[in-house]
Amino acid sequence: MNIFTFRTASQIQFGRGIARDSAASIATLGKRVLLVGGGTPARSDWLADALDARGCTVARFSVSGEPDVAMVQAGVEAARSAGAQVVVSLGGGAVIDAGKAIAALVPATRDLMDHLEVVGKGLPLEAAPLPFVALPTTAGTGAEVTKNAVIGVPDAGRKVSLRDDRMLADMAIVDPALTDGCPKSVTLASGLDAVTQVIEPYLSTKANPLTDALCRAAIPMGLQALVRLMEGENPDARDALAYVSLSGGLALANAGLGAVHGLAGPIGGVSPAPHGAVCGALLPHILRANSARLDGDMAARMAEVQGWIDTALDGQDLADWSRAQGLPTLGDMGLDAGQFDSVAQAAAESSSMKGNPVALDRATLVEVLRAAA
Repeated sequence: MNIFTFRTASQIQFGRGIARDSAASIATLGKRVLLVGGGTPARSDWLADALDARGCTVARFSVSGEPDVAMVQAGVEAARSAGAQVVVSLGGGAVIDAGKAIAALVPATRDLMDHLEVVGKGLPLEAAPLPFVALPTTAGTGAEVTKNAVIGVPDAGRKVSLRDDRMLADMAIVDPALTDGCPKSVTLASGLDAVTQVIEPYLSTKANPLTDALCRAAIPMGLQALVRLMEGENPDARDALAYVSLSGGLALANAGLGAVHGLAGPIGGVSPAPHGAVCGALLPHILRANSARLDGDMAARMAEVQGWIDTALDGQDLADWSRAQGLPTLGDMGLDAGQFDSVAQAAAESSSMKGNPVALDRATLVEVLRAAA
């Protein structure tokens, strides 16, 4: 058995309804709170009020899109101005990543670009982050239990990571009720992201027994829950998909990802495409490209994955099923054929590609992009 390390949030709380008691736990970490929410601040009023009732002083910061350098820098300034002692994110993956980055950089003395991978210097943080709490409102990214924040760098046309083991949340509070009523399109895109993030670690060259245990249970669970949610609102399916998303975050943080995310990062840097939808569009074509090149144990794993997909979809092709549910193609999301080669080149250099079970050359990646477009 290979040597491995498993890292995660200091504390994970999971269960329907637990968010209503979260203010008490948050208040133990600090009384001056920066509350990071989405583009509709009213959706986090309930938590601000609960924290206020616990004697906390709450400053607010809104994240209206995918985090980029300017947004993170503005958030850091907001936190410093408020004298924040703890950062709390209530929202989807973008909100959680923004809050995670803000918490990491408030104590920092260097510029953000000094710490970014690929386009920056990739230097480690010189000080521990502020305490950080994540409450996800979508079931997709698993960002509540990962040690990196994905940040757009418009000048470089890339999305890259700020990464440090100390960026793992002090508390990850996963309440599936916070995802109830999520629009179908968001549920589909984020759900396919969640499924991708248990499939890729299972097929990763860095998989280990703990991540395997998480992924084997979560892959069929996620596929079945997503099918049920496409048919209509279902609390049990929401609970299951929230657990799958959490499992994906745990798995990817410890076993890595693969070519789907290797391509998704550069795509996010050159188009406005939502990350989850990009992953959903790429997944069936990357599985096909990998499958054609695998043998031995990894081929057996791929056969398991395909079996779980076939069972959940009654034998329907994943790409066809996703399109029938309304998932857009990469072309629909603004990726132009003229960008395929540069995206494939950037993907080949990404950290996610290191976990892919087989090497995929640039020509193959271009073919994948063409098929997903």
